[in-house]
Amino acid sequence: MPSGGVVGRWGYEVTPGGRRHRSAQPRRADDADHNHLDSRLVNIAVTGSIATDHLMTFVGKFSDSLVVDQLDKISLSFLAEDLQIRRGGIGANICFGMANLGLSPVLVGAVGEDFADYRSWLERHGVDCASIHASQVRHTARFVCTTDDSHAQIATFYAGAMSEARDIELRPVSDRVGGLDLVVISPNDPEAMLRHTEECRTRGYPFVADPSQQLAWMDGPSIRLLVEGAAYLFSNEYEAALLEKKTGWSPDEVLDRVGIRITTLGRHGARIEQAGLPGIHVPVAAKADAVDPTGVGDAFRAGFLAGIAWKLSLERAAQVGALLATYVLETVGTQEYELGRGDVLRRLRKAYGDEAVADVEPHLVTPRP
Repeated sequence: MPSGGVVGRWGYEVTPGGRRHRSAQPRRADDADHNHLDSRLVNIAVTGSIATDHLMTFVGKFSDSLVVDQLDKISLSFLAEDLQIRRGGIGANICFGMANLGLSPVLVGAVGEDFADYRSWLERHGVDCASIHASQVRHTARFVCTTDDSHAQIATFYAGAMSEARDIELRPVSDRVGGLDLVVISPNDPEAMLRHTEECRTRGYPFVADPSQQLAWMDGPSIRLLVEGAAYLFSNEYEAALLEKKTGWSPDEVLDRVGIRITTLGRHGARIEQAGLPGIHVPVAAKADAVDPTGVGDAFRAGFLAGIAWKLSLERAAQVGALLATYVLETVGTQEYELGRGDVLRRLRKAYGDEAVADVEPHLVTPRP
């Protein structure tokens, strides 16, 4: 292999130029020991957005108040019937899920001085918030959305302090926690995503590419920089197609540039792929009573990351992710669900059988019912 690289636990060599080369003995997709993480010692840093969602409902239809030939002079106010303030942000959602499964994820992002209550909530649930940057001049990112009776929406997103995430260096985070086993690059300020990815390559930190929502706003060269050399690549089916379109890479070319590709398929489950190996399909955990799909993908990622930290097979890790996703789907809000050990194991057995329970139960740390 080329000199100057770091051979990581993910079966790749990370070179200073960012290229990844397969080790002499590539790992099998179904190898339960495809990494050497110990969930008691693992340090996973999750970089990404931290935000609050202000969700309102309007009884009526926006369209009834729109005058088509006067839209250039629009001046409207709608009386909201309901207001829900929810904790959110993709980075925070992923960390919340991991912490609820017993890990201690390190959340890395930027917030405002109005973050105190949210910080307390996350820390109380087991999230390490010591590496969060607090802006002195901007508020925490905020999503304000009003939905009418026809499910039409008028929304505004305020990035606020999130733009300062580009100033965060990962090396001090690594020094504080005693090294980073994995860094998740989830949707955030685009400059921050690029900086964190490049630092991972330079310092040899294995990383997860999860560009998700930002794919719509970023161009092909930027997306290629985010994906090249990732240990894991996450996307949903639409995002996977958009990534290939913007980068100009074929599916095989994507696989040649990452370690493991995970594509969520909605009600059809998830697909796991590695170059030169058969793909793995994981069905959804169960037919859930859907209430709100917001945050389902974040929960899947949280469960999957917990699974690999527990040294489970890729298939089993995806099953944990699929199970956690159902909890979010059944609640309003991305961090409002509660896990009980007995309920988790019961659902796991029903969806994936006794072997799944035997593999997961020794690692599961959740409150008992």
